[in-house]
Amino acid sequence: MVDSYDDSLDGEKSKTQIKRELHALVDLGERLTTLKADVLAKLPLTDALRKALADAPKHTAHIARKRHIQFIGKLMRDQDLDAILVLLDQLDASTRQYNERFHNLERWRDRLITGADDVLEKFVAEYPEADRQQLRSLIRQAQHELAQNKPPASTRKIFKYIRELDETQRGLR
Repeated sequence: MVDSYDDSLDGEKSKTQIKRELHALVDLGERLTTLKADVLAKLPLTDALRKALADAPKHTAHIARKRHIQFIGKLMRDQDLDAILVLLDQLDASTRQYNERFHNLERWRDRLITGADDVLEKFVAEYPEADRQQLRSLIRQAQHELAQNKPPASTRKIFKYIRELDETQRGLR
C-alpha cells in the first residue's frame, strides 16, 4: 500500500489554513470598528491601527468600506491578538467568560443582602476600593425593601455598584 502522506509538509500551514486565519483577522478588525473610543483606548493597538479604526466610519461606500476593513485586517497581523481577545470576551455579552463574571457578581449581591458583616468583609477584601459605608447603606435599604415587598431598587443599585467596582478592577473602565 502506498502512503500518500508527504513528510516534507510537517509544520507548514496549508493555503486554506492561512486564508482562514487571515479572514479571522479581518473579522476581528471589523468587530473592532464597532467598539467605542474609550474601549479602544484600553486595547494594546499600534498607532497605525488606531488611526485606521478612527477612519473607518468615514468610508460609507460599500467597496470603500470593504477595502478599508481589509486594510484593518492586514494591520491586525502585527497586534497582540491574545490581549485583544481577552478584553473583547469580557465585554461581549454572548461569551461564557462574560456570563460567568455576571453570575459571580449576582452571587456577591445576594450574599451581601442576605449575609452578615463577615460577607461584607470578604467582599471588601476582594474589592479594596469599595466604599464600605455606601455599601452598608445600600444593603440596609435592600433588606428593608425585601421585608416590605417593595420593588428591588436598592438591589439593582448594589449590583450596579458591584459591577462598576469589578470593571474598574479589571481595567474595563
